[in-house]
Amino acid sequence: MTERWSAPAAPASVGRLRNAVGTFARQAGLPSGLVGDVKLAVSEALTNAVVHGYRGGSPRGELVVRAALRARHLEVVVEDGGVGMAPRPDSPGMGVGMPLIASLAEESSVKRRAGGGTVVRMRFPRG
Repeated sequence: MTERWSAPAAPASVGRLRNAVGTFARQAGLPSGLVGDVKLAVSEALTNAVVHGYRGGSPRGELVVRAALRARHLEVVVEDGGVGMAPRPDSPGMGVGMPLIASLAEESSVKRRAGGGTVVRMRFPRG
């Protein structure tokens, strides 16, 4: 079971995409507490993409989220086509997004996307 969603890289898209992944996880049979963890981690990844991925006047792009149910886990991937990851001393956030994702997911990684942007991959146990 796999699904893919996309939306403009704008604050209004975060909730819609987070809820779509939550519905997917719930329909896949994940326990409600784990569905909450998935939604929170996805929300953090999406918010980071919106706030940090399209900074410095770079044109707004698209957020892409994929979810796949595997034998032992749920894998969620969040991608953006922004400027990529870089230290940001003027960050409007508190810098807790990536550590929070790491604490909620069984495994997580952040990589540069070929052609520009960032890919956040998260794995959650099936319960």
